[in-house]
Amino acid sequence: MSRESYKLDMCNGPVLPKVIAFSLPLMLSGCLQLLFNAADVIVVGRFAGKESLAAVGSTSSLTNLLINLFIGLSIGTNVVVGHTLGSGDEKGTRDNVHTAVSISILSGLALILIGILFTRPLLVLMGAPDDVLDKAAVYLKIIFIGMPATMVYNFGSAILRATGDTKRPLYFLSAAGIVNVVLNLFFVIHLHMDVAGVALATILAQCISAVLILACLCRTDGPCHLDIRKLYIHPGRLRRMMAIGLPAGIQGSLFSFSNVLIQSSINSFGSAVIAGNSAGASIEQFVYISMNAVHQATVSFTSQNNGAGKPERINQILFSCLGLTTVIGLIMGIGVNLFSIPLLTIYSPDPAVIAAGQTRLLWISLPYFLCGVMEVVMGIMRGLGYAITPMVVSLSGACLFRVLWLTTIFAWFPTQHILLLSYPVSWILTTLIHLLTYLYARRHHPLFRLAKTS
Repeated sequence: MSRESYKLDMCNGPVLPKVIAFSLPLMLSGCLQLLFNAADVIVVGRFAGKESLAAVGSTSSLTNLLINLFIGLSIGTNVVVGHTLGSGDEKGTRDNVHTAVSISILSGLALILIGILFTRPLLVLMGAPDDVLDKAAVYLKIIFIGMPATMVYNFGSAILRATGDTKRPLYFLSAAGIVNVVLNLFFVIHLHMDVAGVALATILAQCISAVLILACLCRTDGPCHLDIRKLYIHPGRLRRMMAIGLPAGIQGSLFSFSNVLIQSSINSFGSAVIAGNSAGASIEQFVYISMNAVHQATVSFTSQNNGAGKPERINQILFSCLGLTTVIGLIMGIGVNLFSIPLLTIYSPDPAVIAAGQTRLLWISLPYFLCGVMEVVMGIMRGLGYAITPMVVSLSGACLFRVLWLTTIFAWFPTQHILLLSYPVSWILTTLIHLLTYLYARRHHPLFRLAKTS
């Protein structure tokens, strides 16, 4: 297969088939990436015990809090590379690629320092139980040592997505995923390394995916070719990436902050509920990542058509992606609830853990399509170049709302059901506001105003 065959023309032809062609490999890639964490959770749950399962599972919200600011810049990379590709600006694309890879390396190094210094104090602030704290701290510190590889893979994948290539990241993750599962079993069962073993397996697998993505970019022809000797941060390109990506990163971090607060409330219910929520969260992430693939398609298709000056395709992109994410969310959300007991039993045979996991799946994965709808509308806005508006709307409609929910509704009725109900209510509220901002943007964005006058 030629390298050109990996690229997808997003600016011409029917939208829905191309969105599906773009999204499907991305869904599979995301699910493979989740298998890294799922393998961690399953192996420790089955072979190391309930406390180790809680230690690994309870760290995800904290990890996301610390890395989402930098991951947001990869969203900016996707938008700016897509825009320069759509407008035919080859020099701009080359500068964007080299700036993005440089930033990914520096971001990863910064995260090593942040993770090592602040992991344990933050876990203490979250109220991690004594029987979980030490293992969670060990797991997180090792995970953060592998952050440069994680950042390189995410930024490199964003560059490939901007060209329409979602297949090669899937191939790279397939190789890394196999290594991760094998090493998990070897380190935990044979060497008895407990949570340190699953963390070490994860970062070694991430290093493999990062090396493969760098090799791919170095062998790519055209404006997205990477020359390691020419790595440099172009200030103008960085400012544009930050203008789009920094608000997205702040939004992701503050979303994670609200989830950290919710995790702190879950921690108050004890290790069985923590473990059940960890297992449920691991399962529901497969639903989310599948819908998020459609969000990524929304951003990429919108940014390229914005750069190419084709406003007539924007609504087609919106409705195609809304329909696709709703179908995916409903089918997968209903499916994981129907098979919740056998799925949760994979993680732990403990009845209390399974019951807590079922409660989480009921309130989050069943109405998860609402989150997918919210992200598609947000993706359209980002692809059009808006950064602050989606951030403010999401922070107000979801993060601030959830914090208020914790201090009022949950404080009055402190149950797991009431705690998790905050998620679907916040998705509905935020989606409605995002739709209003999109309608406003259509009236004032230069792309649409130019179309009206032409």
